[in-house]
Amino acid sequence: MHTLIWVVVPYACLAVFVAGHVWRWRHDQFGWTTHTSQILENRLLRLGSPLFHLGAFGVIAGHAMGLLIPESLTAAIGVDEHTYHLVSVSGGVVTGVMLVAGLALLIARRFVSGRIRRVTTTMDKVLYVALTAMVVLGMSGTVVINLFGEGYNYRETISVWFRGVFWFRPDPALMADAPLVFQLHAIGGFLFLALWPFTRLVHVWSAPLAYLWRPYVVYRGRRTPAPAPQPAPAALRVVEPATPDTTAPRSAEPATTVKS
Repeated sequence: MHTLIWVVVPYACLAVFVAGHVWRWRHDQFGWTTHTSQILENRLLRLGSPLFHLGAFGVIAGHAMGLLIPESLTAAIGVDEHTYHLVSVSGGVVTGVMLVAGLALLIARRFVSGRIRRVTTTMDKVLYVALTAMVVLGMSGTVVINLFGEGYNYRETISVWFRGVFWFRPDPALMADAPLVFQLHAIGGFLFLALWPFTRLVHVWSAPLAYLWRPYVVYRGRRTPAPAPQPAPAALRVVEPATPDTTAPRSAEPATTVKS
């Protein structure tokens, strides 16, 4: 059972993640968008979207540091475990609160606004449920266990197992003694990756990064005088009333005779 959960399921989810994106790109390029609904409702979106995205970027960066950077590397540069734990928990709480607030606002606008509710698809609902589950599990591990609880050093177990998946050497025994909330969060992360290609999240890979290095657009001033404005088409369609032609010869009138 451990091999199925911690070895087979992660690789199956990664395979779906890759194959799903290929299928989506080949068969649904017109749907490869954010499906933005800003034109329908902007008040809650204007606040919820920045909070959600900034919080998500912070959470992803924190996960990358905790899962990909070995504990031996941070120790080698002089960062002890207590300092790392303090920084990671503080950053995780701040970015997590931003993510929770933004996600709550985005979900609320789906119920508050009737127009937004009518354009919400089934896959959108599944995505919001999955995001909520991942956020609740992640915040539970950060706040309940690592902030107010006894703490758990996931860098010695979960991080090693996670890197082993990508090195094709996963060790399921490392996950045996991890707290349940961390186990659910870890396997939920791979299941979330399997869901990713079939949702609006594919727009992440279409970020307009080319704008950062594209050449400037040069606008040159006009050296010659501007042409005279042309009359509007409606003015050209106005037909003036015809005037009588006074130059044309008049027809001869019949002669009249007067009897004396």
